[in-house]
Amino acid sequence: MKKLLITGFEPFGGEKINPSWEAVKLLPDIIGDFELTKLEIPVVFGKAAEIVITKAEEMEPDAVICVGQAGGRTGITPEMVAVNLRFASIPDNEGIRPKDEPCVPDGENAYFSTLPVRKMTAAIAESGIPSSVSYSAGTYVCNDLIYHILHHFKNTETKACFIHVPFIPQQTEDKPNLPLETIAKALEIAIKAI
Repeated sequence: MKKLLITGFEPFGGEKINPSWEAVKLLPDIIGDFELTKLEIPVVFGKAAEIVITKAEEMEPDAVICVGQAGGRTGITPEMVAVNLRFASIPDNEGIRPKDEPCVPDGENAYFSTLPVRKMTAAIAESGIPSSVSYSAGTYVCNDLIYHILHHFKNTETKACFIHVPFIPQQTEDKPNLPLETIAKALEIAIKAI
């Protein structure tokens, strides 16, 4: 079996729940050719990446998929690119609020995902779940995390990508949302599409 490390974030920004981790918890332990290791991570610049990379070094996964919440998005959005920029409109969960700092000093300007995000997106959309490729993971902890992972595993066999998911109905009445089970199903379809 191949090994997949999949992560979701703790709640942040005053929320009591984060659909990224809640959906990851719902996933079966085996999907297609992959045996899953699930990991909840903090919404903290630098620390999230450190925890994921440490776990990945320990288990040597074939793939790493990080999942995060993008409130306001209408569907599941696998990310094509991570940029070397930290800019926080709100503090992270340890009060850190960088303004135009690099994720990695002297790092590449950007990295492209090394998992087949277009194929994953198409498979989700074909199932009837709204999905599109995103070309901006933002400049908050989500982008910081995937940038660090792609930087760390550059020129290795370990492939990685980030998938943003929308709010779930429990979080909002007036913003776009998807049921938690639908988000989990979309993640399962994305993994099978690898």
